[in-house]
Formats: sequence, structure tokens, C-alpha cells
Amino acid sequence: MTERDVFEYALVRVVPRVERGEQFNAGVVVYCRAKSFVAARTHLDENKLLALDPAADVDGVKAALGAVERICEGGEAAGQAERDDAGRRFRWLIAPRSTVVQPGPVHTGLTADPEAEVNRLLDLLVR
Repeated sequence: MTERDVFEYALVRVVPRVERGEQFNAGVVVYCRAKSFVAARTHLDENKLLALDPAADVDGVKAALGAVERICEGGEAAGQAERDDAGRRFRWLIAPRSTVVQPGPVHTGLTADPEAEVNRLLDLLVR
């Protein structure tokens, strides 16, 4: 039997007009402490975004989603989080915020392959 590790994940949601509270899933962030792994994958459905807010800043939302992925990657691309470990980057990303791109609640599971889990969850919960 393949050894599986606990992982945590949170959806990344787009809330085009915070005052209305309408939202849709646009990404997922996965963290596995046992593997010191954190990664995010995003996919913006521009049609959904513009249906909820015809005046939405599509490029701004894309930039915010890209920043989530870069923070997970670490290194220079992560900006101030460059030297943070995977757990600190995950915790920073899942902190509540009142912006157009927001984290959802944290869920847990078991996986033998955290990298595959990121892609599986993106396909299942976002695309």
C-alpha cells in the first residue's frame, strides 16, 4: 500500500463585487507539511467574471491569481515571502481578506502525491 500524507487545501475564490458577495472558484492552494510542499493552480473563467461584473478588471484579477501561484513557488518571484517555508506561505495565502481574490475555508485529505492533488482538485472544483 502506498504511504499517504495529510494535506490541506483551500479554494481561491473570485468575488467581483465584494458588497454583493457573489463568488466563483478560480484556483486551489495545496499544502503538505510532510513533504514541505505548497503549490497553487488557477484558472479564471472570464465569462463568469464578466457575467457577475461587466466592469471587472480582468487583467487585475489575472495578476492577483498569478501572484498566488508565484508566492507558492517561493524564490524571488514570491516577493517578501521569498525566504518563508511552505507552511508560512500557505498560512499567509489562506488568511482572510476582503478583496476580489479571496481564500475559502481550509479542508484536509490524504494523498500520496501532493502535486497530482493540486491538478486533480483544480479539475474537480474549478474547471
